[in-house]
Amino acid sequence: MIISILYEDNHLLVVEKPVNLPVQGDDSGDDDLLTLLKADLKKRHQKPGNVYLGLVHRLDRPVGGVLVFAKTSKAASRLSDVLRKREMERTYLAVVRGGLGDEGLLTHHLWKDSRKNIVHAVDASYPGAKKAILHYETIDRKDGMSLLAIRLHTGRSHQIRVQLSASGAPLYGDQKYGQHVNRPGQQIALWAHTLSFPHPTTKEILAFTSHPPDEHPWHSWKRASAGLLVN
Repeated sequence: MIISILYEDNHLLVVEKPVNLPVQGDDSGDDDLLTLLKADLKKRHQKPGNVYLGLVHRLDRPVGGVLVFAKTSKAASRLSDVLRKREMERTYLAVVRGGLGDEGLLTHHLWKDSRKNIVHAVDASYPGAKKAILHYETIDRKDGMSLLAIRLHTGRSHQIRVQLSASGAPLYGDQKYGQHVNRPGQQIALWAHTLSFPHPTTKEILAFTSHPPDEHPWHSWKRASAGLLVN
């Protein structure tokens, strides 16, 4: 499997995650991005012993796009702090069934059933519920679907998928949270489009962009695949 490297130095590795590849190993036993990247680093840099590569944030298995890893424990700690302070800016592109308003905030309280690996939108008083906030902008509407740009204010599990579904605009192809409108075999239309953050040592702001593939339903918006819709 070919994994596109967008940036690499002694501290960071930024890649474009392929769709349907788990970020780290799970019960499926399938190949995972973290293991593949460690093996690649070991081979390319001829490193003896184990290779360190730290997870900073994650993407759901069916979701593709830009993702950063830390190559040292110090970089991992500093990037985790950047994430906690909300200094990491992430923008996603999403194609949804139906649509929302032109622009707005979605606020829900989410609870994860870890045993079933499914997240529910619940009342704020529900035990274990966590507040989830995202900002969306509708870029275009076509053929009963809408193209959205989304910025996360929080980083909850399955957040975008659950919040959009709970708001009546499930993601195209989402089999878990939009099974009532999507067919088996459809690829989820959610893409990690941009990522920016301060470098863990130089503090320089780094910015990266990954474009969704030019295939259905993305090809309905050619400029989305060219990265021209989101600054």
